Amino acid sequence: MPEKVVEELIKRGWHISFAESCTGGKATAALVDVADASKVLDVSFVTYANEAKIQYLGVKQETIEQYGVVSEEVAYEMAQGVARQANSEIGVGITGIAGPTGGTPKKPIGMVCFGFYIHGKTYTATCQFGNIGRNEVRDCSTRYVFDRLCTCLEES
Repeated sequence: MPEKVVEELIKRGWHISFAESCTGGKATAALVDVADASKVLDVSFVTYANEAKIQYLGVKQETIEQYGVVSEEVAYEMAQGVARQANSEIGVGITGIAGPTGGTPKKPIGMVCFGFYIHGKTYTATCQFGNIGRNEVRDCSTRYVFDRLCTCLEES
């Protein structure tokens, strides 16, 4: 899937940037594994701490306080913020609870929220991967990002 994303972005002359929290750079790394990734990627951020999301991406403190850092609202602002900061047509925001701790009844381990800013429009989604292990949640999140990007690019 990352290959298809890179190919499509090259065709369109678009760039992509990632704002990653729980995935810790895995989505960016998956893209960089593809030859010619440098034609579509200039910059991405790993914003693990709330303060980093605020400082580098422009996520509002109020949004974090009202909805929690693991929320579609924060993922939305992350996606828009990274696209703005990187001047890219596509921005992806990823925030979640990979585990093995940190879950709550409302936001259990394995819950990941995504934001996709694609050429002026922003979409969000939440996936519940379950308590399947920290690295598996991160890998599932990365696969989801590229599956969703392929679908969004086909539709746009």
